[in-house]
Amino acid sequence: MRYAIYFSPPRDHELTVAAAQWLGRDAFSGLPIPATGLGALGAGAQAYYTAAPRRYGFHGTLKAPFRLASHAREGDLLRALGEFCATMAPVPLPDLAIGLLGGFFALVPARENGRLNDLANRVVAGFDRFRAPLSDAELERRRPERLSRAELRNLYNWGYPYVFDAFRFHMTLTGHVEEHERDRVEIALRRHFGTLPEQELSVDRLTLFVERESGAPFDVHSVHEFGAQPVRATA
Repeated sequence: MRYAIYFSPPRDHELTVAAAQWLGRDAFSGLPIPATGLGALGAGAQAYYTAAPRRYGFHGTLKAPFRLASHAREGDLLRALGEFCATMAPVPLPDLAIGLLGGFFALVPARENGRLNDLANRVVAGFDRFRAPLSDAELERRRPERLSRAELRNLYNWGYPYVFDAFRFHMTLTGHVEEHERDRVEIALRRHFGTLPEQELSVDRLTLFVERESGAPFDVHSVHEFGAQPVRATA
């Protein structure tokens, strides 16, 4: 079993709903949503390009998937999340835009957000005590030969290459898209998401996702709102 600490908007937020329709799965319910195709992008192409992010659910990564350390228990992690979130104030997340990152499309902030970066740094460092070291197989899956020296150091120290100075907040919408297909996919994305989100959006919670067995989809386990709020379990 693996856990991940993500940001996901509320279950009924219009962006969450639109993203679930695009990806083809609702991570809150775990239910699939059949692809319907969008304009020039047929249902088969939509399902193909969303296969990788569909398994992880709509989210922005703060603490990448990890196995629990041998000394830790799920209850310990839940208590720590509640205590951490009780002390936090919401971080505005305005002006999300569709962007291309290393060959895949994602929603990204249109400008630098120092408060969001600081939150991510605190989550990475603050919850690392719950993370088991990566196995050799897990390290190899990250293809260390392709990482920079700093990214490789992050991978060994924190279990994920893209933290601290290498962090860039994003909410993944596709897997890798071949260059000759990018215009077609981007048009479909812009047609589907339009000017979303029109509802105000801020990082005002941490959402614990869980992969119950290797290769299974990640589903929402519990939602931890910032401020003195009760935890809301969904599984």
